[in-house]
Formats: sequence, structure tokens, C-alpha cells
Amino acid sequence: MADPSSYRPKPGQIPDSPGVYKFRDEHRRVIYVGKAKSLRQRLASYFQDLAGLHPRTRTMVTTAASVEWTVVSTEVEALQLEYSWIKEFDPRFNVKYRDDKSYPYLAVTLNEDFPRVQVMRGQKKKGVRYFGPYSHAWAIRDTVDLLLRVFPVRTCSAGVFRNAERTGRPCLLGYIGKCAAPCVGRVDPQEHRDLAEEFCDFMAGRTGTYIRRLEKDMMLAAEDMEYEKAARLRDDIGALKRAMEKSAVVLADATDADLIAVAEDELEAAVQIFHVRGGRVRGQRGWVTDKVEAVDTAGLVEHALQQLYGEETGDAVPKEVLVPALPEDLDAVTQWLSGRRGSQVSLRIPQRGDKKALMETVGRNAQQALVLHKTKRASDLTTRSRALEEIAGALDLETVPLRIECFDISHLQGEDVVASMVVFEDGLPRKSEYRRFQIKGFEGQDDVRSMHEVITRRFRRYLAEKEKTGEWALEETDGEVPAQAPEEDGRPRKFAYPPQLVVVDGGQPQVAAAQRALDELGIDDVAVCGLAKRLEEVWLPGEDDPVVLPRSSEGLYLLQRVRDTAHDFAIRYQRTKRHKRIRTSPLDAVPGLGDARKQALIKYFGSVKRLRQATIEQICEVPGFGRKTAEAVAVALAQAAPAAPAVNTATGEIMEDDDGGHGHV
Repeated sequence: MADPSSYRPKPGQIPDSPGVYKFRDEHRRVIYVGKAKSLRQRLASYFQDLAGLHPRTRTMVTTAASVEWTVVSTEVEALQLEYSWIKEFDPRFNVKYRDDKSYPYLAVTLNEDFPRVQVMRGQKKKGVRYFGPYSHAWAIRDTVDLLLRVFPVRTCSAGVFRNAERTGRPCLLGYIGKCAAPCVGRVDPQEHRDLAEEFCDFMAGRTGTYIRRLEKDMMLAAEDMEYEKAARLRDDIGALKRAMEKSAVVLADATDADLIAVAEDELEAAVQIFHVRGGRVRGQRGWVTDKVEAVDTAGLVEHALQQLYGEETGDAVPKEVLVPALPEDLDAVTQWLSGRRGSQVSLRIPQRGDKKALMETVGRNAQQALVLHKTKRASDLTTRSRALEEIAGALDLETVPLRIECFDISHLQGEDVVASMVVFEDGLPRKSEYRRFQIKGFEGQDDVRSMHEVITRRFRRYLAEKEKTGEWALEETDGEVPAQAPEEDGRPRKFAYPPQLVVVDGGQPQVAAAQRALDELGIDDVAVCGLAKRLEEVWLPGEDDPVVLPRSSEGLYLLQRVRDTAHDFAIRYQRTKRHKRIRTSPLDAVPGLGDARKQALIKYFGSVKRLRQATIEQICEVPGFGRKTAEAVAVALAQAAPAAPAVNTATGEIMEDDDGGHGHV
């Protein structure tokens, strides 16, 4: 535990201007990022009597070992820089809203020649129009199924589309009228794009004009006694109205707004967001977070706004954002939101009418989400603390193991031997620091020797990182002291942080191997234990008898979870390596032929079968292939025996390899 006075800046050193500051720990890792209108006043508040600080703030300043700051010219710049640093450094003491799932969006790929309607998750792509987010993918598919009757836009994958182009036959949706079948030329590219844009207009809320136009066309068809056309238009109108009914009108003035509500207690906070477009709720999402920093409702709202709109531009930022409390720097946040949208954004608290009533509904959802989360976690914060304390007591550790690393070896009958390293911090997995190893020191199966190699390599990297940063004394060589590495930037570094506890999957032999590796490297401040699967016994180095934790022990449960996570991670890696080794191609034998040129060959000829039938002259026609390479390809394919044909086990039909998707490269 550090004394904040040891790194407190000198009086008058801190400027009295807007800026962003970073607290770093002893390993130079950024642990907290904040912004302030006045850096001098804000930073001074951290260096008062520890008894007067909030408990979380006190923990942060005693964990830190240094503080630094960057001066900016405006509060908007401070807001932008704070968001960028939080995204970059992932500080452990900042509030971070983490989704429990990736929310699906309804996406229209307007960046393609033939736009496609599909469900998308994850990072948003340029040129794609998004609607949502939705709570469930099936809700998107139900809506799309209704709308395809009126807007028969392509929904098929690229492979299905190319196959239909090649065969001249559309898929089932083309036959039943739910796709305009641009793949076979029923509509030209512009006509299909017009359909996609009409689909987007309808989803964006411009529904009334389109339905009135269909009703007018229906009446004209009936007057002209085109009753089949009139009936079809009637059914189209019904489908559109059913799609509209799936999202009821909540605001009568066709408002575009996001409503954000917060429910919180001393330890955690839940945030719920309703996305209203055209007066209808088009999507809903939410987060729950630990309050690792001392923050009020206004601060939680500001963090939520950064999380929601930090990567968004244009219409993705609505004209109006309704919140339960206004951020401290209201003008700066409003200006930042307006800059991301490209036009004025209103950020306010609803006072009356429909918007206030809807905000109350969002607030009830946030409260229910917090209650549900607490029920699921079953006092998880307390449980994790108790588990770490039980482990420290059982293993006779000086402090609780806030960082635990677990290692496991995996192989299949001595082949493809690999190892995994998983990291748990504060009792929770830190997946960004998981690592995988290939065993390089020897061939064959020897779990004990493999464990010794992996522990040695991991901690040798740790010592190298300490040398690089100057934390570990470097030996002088011929009287010359190597230059110190430049100051680190605070980003997480591979293998840079030591665990308090190393757990190995195994018993006495594996534990002894791990301890021997640490001893050889001169590391004496990292504890080691092993967890044997058969009886779930905990083994310590040099002990003849295991430590037996009660079956109901939270400490044993945490060790089991750490061990099982490492085991699963190792098995996945081992299977991946085995599949790569098994799935070989005759083209692998061609010197200098990389994946890109292999893919170019398959794309040009359509399949390995057709490539095998090609002449050297035909192979030379592929861009980037000279005669020498073409001859090498032809020889490799001629020497390799053709693969056995695939058989459809349901029908007995032989599946011909005439599609580019069937050939492996």
C-alpha cells in the first residue's frame, strides 16, 4: 500500500486549467482516468487526509504510485480525451459498463451492389444502415419476414447468391415472392437498391406515407376490377400494419430520442436505454456495473453517454436524449454530442407528459434489472472476497491473491502438445491476458516437463519486462550499464504483471515442476499450488499431504473455476492445432504459395476439382501466376490423390465438388 504523499505533486506544479489526469500503479499501468475543469482543485482533493476520502477513492490513491496530467484548451476536449484514454487503457478503478451480451441489430448492407437485409452483431461497419438494437434476434426475423412481402429485398448469403447466379435458379424465397431475385436478373441493380432504400425508410419511421400510397393503389385496382392485385395490396397493407404493431406508439409527435435511466445502490448501478424512433420504441438495452469509483447519478449518466455515443456519428445520435440527471459539465457534454451528430442535440430531464411517463417506465426497467442482477450474483462481491480470503488462509499466504494465474497442459496421445494460461483478477476472469503456448523444448508426452517449460517461459518474459522498464536491476557487462527503456505508456503489457498465486492443473509432480522453474529464475515472491482433479485436493510444494478444503468452500469453488477455465482454454487451442494439421491441401507443397494466392486460384476456378483439371496455360491466366509457379501447382495437384467424394447421408447422393465453398485450400 503506497502513501499518496510520496508521489504528491509539488505546490504550484499543477496548472489551474481544464485537463485529463492519469493515476498509475507501481508497474506503470494506468489504474484511473479522470477529467476536471481545474486540474489543481481536482487533484488536490485526492491528497487530503485518507480518513476523509471515500473508501473506493482511498483504495485507488493507495494503490497508485504516480499521477500525471495533460492540459487541454476546452472542457469538450477533456471529455473526448477522457473517453479515448478509458477505451485505450481500461483502468481498473473507472466505471465501465459491460454488456452481458452482444445486442443484435437489423442491418441493410447498402455498401454492396445488391444490398442485403440481415441480423448483425458487434462492431458497426461503414456503409451499412442499422436499426435497433433489439433484445432478441428472433424479434428481428419476425419483423423482416412480414416486411419481405412488401419489400422483397435479398436476405441470402454471398455464397448462396453466387450459386444462384451460376445455376440461373433462385432460392426458395425467390420462388414464393419474398425476394426480388436479383441473382437471376428479375430486377436490375438499381431497382433492387430502390427496394432496399424503401425498406430503410419504412424502418426509419416513415410509414404513414407508404401505407397511404398502397391504400390508394388498392382502391384504384378495385375500381379497375383488378381484384387479384387489389387483394395482394390489401395483404401487403396488413403485413405492414402487423409489423408496425410490434412496436407500439409511445410518443405521439414522432419523436426520435433515447431515454436513459439509472438504478443504483452503494455498490452497483444498472443503466437502461430505450431507443425511440418515429415515436416508437425500436430497441432496448442495458448494463450493470460495479461502482469502483465514487460517482453520483450525474456521473453515471455521463459515463453512459460516453459508452453509448463514443463510437457513433450522424443519425445514430438522436436529436433528443432524456436523462434522470444532468452531467456536471452539461454544456461540454451537449457540445460533444452535437459534434458527433453533426447538428444540435438536446440533453434534458423530462418534466411532464408522455416523455416523463416513458422515463418512469425506463426507470422501472433499470430497477428490475438491478434486482435481477443481484439475485443472479447472489452477493457475488462478498462471495469473491470470502473465496480469496479462504484461499489465502488455506495456503498460508501473506496477502489475498488478487491476481491468480492457472496453467494446464493438453495433447492428444502425445501429439500437438500445448499449454494455456488464464488470469483471474479480484476473482473474475481477465480474458485479455489469457495466453497460449506451444511446447517447443521436446517431442512427445511429458506433462511434468511441459509444465516446467511453460512456467519458465512465462516468468522469463516477466523478468524481461521488468528489465525493460528498469524495475529489475540489470547486471553490468564489462563495466557498461545498458540504457534504460523509455517510459512506458501505461498500456497493458504481455506477461508484465506478476501473480500472487500460480495454480497448476495436477498434483505433486506438476507442482514440484512449477516451483523448480521459479526457483531456477530466482523468483521467491510467487506462491504455487496444484489442484488435482480426482479428489479436488490442493497440493503445495514440498508437502507430502494435500490441503483439503471443504466441499462447500467458496475458495475451493474459485480454484475449481480457475482450473476448469484453463483446461477448456487449453483443449480449444489443442483442437484448433489438430484441425489445422489434419486439414491440409496439395497446394501446401508448392513453395512460396501463400494463403492469398491459394484463395485467388480457388476463386478463379471455383473449386479444387476444376483447378486439378486446368492446364498450365489456364493457370497462368490467374493474376500473379507465372509459368514456373503454374507448373509447380500442376505437379502438386497431379501427385496428390483426389479426395473421396462427400456423400449426403440422408439421401445417399454424391455431392459433387463443383462449388468454390467445397474446395479446401
